[in-house]
Amino acid sequence: MKNIKIWGLTTSFIISALSLAAFIGIDKTPAKKATTKVDGKGFAVLELFTSEGCSSCPPADELLAKIQQESQGKDIYLLAYHVDYWNRQGWKDVFSSVDFSNRQIQYGRWFGGSQIYTPQVIVNGKAEFVGSDESALRNAISGELTTKPNATLALQAHQDGEKLVVQYQSAGALKGSSFLIAIVQKTAQSKVERGENAGRTLSHVQIVRKLQSDALNATGNGSSTIALPKGFNAQNWEVLCMVQDQTRGEILAVAKADLNTNALK
Repeated sequence: MKNIKIWGLTTSFIISALSLAAFIGIDKTPAKKATTKVDGKGFAVLELFTSEGCSSCPPADELLAKIQQESQGKDIYLLAYHVDYWNRQGWKDVFSSVDFSNRQIQYGRWFGGSQIYTPQVIVNGKAEFVGSDESALRNAISGELTTKPNATLALQAHQDGEKLVVQYQSAGALKGSSFLIAIVQKTAQSKVERGENAGRTLSHVQIVRKLQSDALNATGNGSSTIALPKGFNAQNWEVLCMVQDQTRGEILAVAKADLNTNALK
């Protein structure tokens, strides 16, 4: 295990990742975050950075699926981002995007260190763990579910052809926060033919297919429009929206868009 926390990478990719970390050049002292503990009032957003080309990632994908099964009725929200930097190892992950790699790099900046690796999971934009570390992840979830958020978010969404229009109402967010829309495919399977997972059929849940970030309206009330990925439908996909502090990376509020109603939720 390396101090820079890069698992399962080839030597050449470790060198590339180290170069990237050096390029980022960030302060290693993480910002402290104030929290208020109130039982049963919080939420937990889990953002997993994974890849079909990484042999260490399937256990993290399986853990995410396990938590999904157990999280019904709880304020737990799951997002799996497939990064693109593993594609150079012989297998192109069809779900991968440079946008997701860039989001992970941004988290590296927010956390004040060069923590760029797979599988990595971020909880509420405040803490990071190895994606397959079940004990650490469950402890983080429990802590966040008892942390009362200072901001709120309500949504109203409707599909307009190949676009989705999302209207939102938010209160309590910090000035300069962003409004994020994640278009999520609930499940998928892939037969991997090359790379470290060659010959395996991998199952995925909560696959982010598109992520869009807009400046949160200064009044807290606004509207965003996002182009929908090919194959989108209301039954097998979902839309998750977040308000995120762009200074520290903390997720301040989260909500799912109900595509079957026009009511704010």
